[in-house]
Amino acid sequence: MITVLIVDDQDLVRIGLRTLLDNEDDLTCVGEAADGLAAVAAAREHRPDVVLMDVRMAGVDGLEATRRITADPELPDTKVIVLTTFEVDEYVFAALRGGASGFLLKDTKPVDLLRAIRLVAGGEALLAPSATRQLVREFVSMAPRSRRPHPQLHTLTDREREVLGLVAEGLNNEEIAERLVVSPATARTHVSRAMIKLGARDRAQLVVFAYQSGLAD
Repeated sequence: MITVLIVDDQDLVRIGLRTLLDNEDDLTCVGEAADGLAAVAAAREHRPDVVLMDVRMAGVDGLEATRRITADPELPDTKVIVLTTFEVDEYVFAALRGGASGFLLKDTKPVDLLRAIRLVAGGEALLAPSATRQLVREFVSMAPRSRRPHPQLHTLTDREREVLGLVAEGLNNEEIAERLVVSPATARTHVSRAMIKLGARDRAQLVVFAYQSGLAD
């Protein structure tokens, strides 16, 4: 069973998301929160697999709540999906840098939201939509000072650096394998090693590291 924490300052949004989750056999809502501070407390109490995090909330906003949750050593397996109203939003990039596993627009179709929750719970990241890649490109280019190579970048092999660039393009393991003419298992190994060496929680952070290190443009 995949457990989900819903964080949004609008009652109707939380009710709608809970109703959607309750209709799925493999998903369950373990808690709700209306602001970031309550979200952090609820995450620590329930240890959900996935947090659906609104950005703009009074008090502690979704960005700070995301940073606190993903940095909490007691919540190593909790993943955050940021929900936003705008496709291009500086808050989303900040959330990715803060450890979120990806983002979705609030007008996402229910079937796509459910799929996203399952993907993130399984260790994947929401990188396929072109909006994610475009957003990261835009805000890295707008803030050139943020292009600081990861301090552990030198530990990657040439092939791992190449794979990191392909991950930043939004390619999955099968697509990386096809591009490099290797097996999917080999591609998966390269991705896993890059994540370990760079200390990335998931593929979303790998994308941010790739752009900040100048391995993607």
